[in-house]
Parts: sequence; C-alpha cells; structure tokens
Amino acid sequence: MNPADIRQRFPALSIALHWVMVLLISAVYAAILLRENYPKGSDIREGFKTWHFMLGLTVLALVVIRLIARLSSRKPPITPKPAAWQTLVANITHFALYTFMLAMPIAGWVILSASGKVIPFFGLELPALIGPNKALAGQVKELHETVGTIGYFLIGIHAAAALFHHYVLKDDTLRRMLPGRL
Repeated sequence: MNPADIRQRFPALSIALHWVMVLLISAVYAAILLRENYPKGSDIREGFKTWHFMLGLTVLALVVIRLIARLSSRKPPITPKPAAWQTLVANITHFALYTFMLAMPIAGWVILSASGKVIPFFGLELPALIGPNKALAGQVKELHETVGTIGYFLIGIHAAAALFHHYVLKDDTLRRMLPGRL
C-alpha cells in the first residue's frame, strides 16, 4: 500500500473500532433475541440477558473511545466528492448512530438500576445510576425496546449506503473503512 492510499483511509484504530463495534452490536442483538428461545427464569435465558447487559456496556465503553478517536484524528475525504445533500444525510445518520450507541447502553443501565437489579460487567458489579423506581424502569424499558427496533433500520441504512457508494457510485466511501490492503 502506498502512502497516498493510507491518506485515503481512516486511521487503523478507527477501522478496528468500527468493525469491533459491528461485532459487539450484533452480539448484543443476538443475545437478547436468543433468550426468547428459552423459558422465563431458566439459567440459559438469564445468561443471555446477562451477556446482553455486559456486551451493551462494552459498547458504551468503546463508543467513548471511538468518539475520542474520531474527534482527534483526520477524516479522509471521499473520492470523488459526494453531493452536499449526501454529506448532510451521512452526517445526520452518523450522529444518529453515535447517539444510538451511547443512549442504548445508558438506558439499559438505567433500567437495571431503576429495577433494583445488579448491573453485571464481567465479574464486576457496577453502581446503580438511580434508585429503584419500577414505573421509570418500565417506561425506559419500553423506550429502549422501541429504539432497539429503530436501530435495525439505522444500521441497515448505514450498511446499504456504504454498499450503494461502493457498487453504484463507485467511490471510495466503503474502502476508507475496510480493514486490510484494499
């Protein structure tokens, strides 16, 4: 890879964090969906819920690192340069995705806190963000589930846009974020 190619790609840390987040968010969704296959109260169902919580909190930790990396490093330009409206839509979508990655784990933490439950994190017990409040827990849980459904669409739009740019517009939008030598 020549130096000009490197300048046209995101930094390695940003690329790595992007794809780790893809895997983590997929695992968060998988854990909460797989729990539905088991009876309420069963150990395996509770295990999937615990993994959902822990992986969600991992998303929160990594998105903070990702935001710092994004704000402190260069963003390579797209070649050829997209229309202004495409850049605006991309910026809005990225803002929505980052908001999603921050808000969803925090909402989950609030749900557990307001439910008076333990907040597990890989052998640790994190502190509650608020005191028990069953009514609030129910409201935030409903919102968390609704936003979780919206998340499928946000992620799908993001992926579809990257593929559209790559295969239809034939620009380097996707290649800038792919790992390896492309």
